[in-house]
Amino acid sequence: MKSFRKELHFNLPDRRGLVNITDEVQQAIADSGVREGLALVNAMNITASVFINDDEGGLHSDYETWLERLAPEKPYEQYAHNGFEDNADAHLKRTVMGREAVVAITEGRLDFGTWEQIFYFEFDGRRDKRVLIKIIGE
Repeated sequence: MKSFRKELHFNLPDRRGLVNITDEVQQAIADSGVREGLALVNAMNITASVFINDDEGGLHSDYETWLERLAPEKPYEQYAHNGFEDNADAHLKRTVMGREAVVAITEGRLDFGTWEQIFYFEFDGRRDKRVLIKIIGE
């Protein structure tokens, strides 16, 4: 069995942002040489998320609106966690959206359903963050 590891690095200019990373994951699969296996893609920071869904602008806007209702950024003093950094809402948003995605690899390609794409969602940006891509298989 082969094993391959790659990191993606992000430093988004805004507090929140959404990035489609599907092409980068597919490139990592090509680089790995794995034809049949699994790809794990996970955010390596507790205030960011990796998830799978549709790449549609209205849906992306809906995420922002929905998550802000669930865990509003302000007022900062509503959260016990806030103090050194005012990012408690980012931790909660990450919990809702999830840490990772696991996708089957078939014939060297991501084995997706219709419209599925992989996204990195940043909730507390403006600093270096990482995403791990771990590929195993034959």
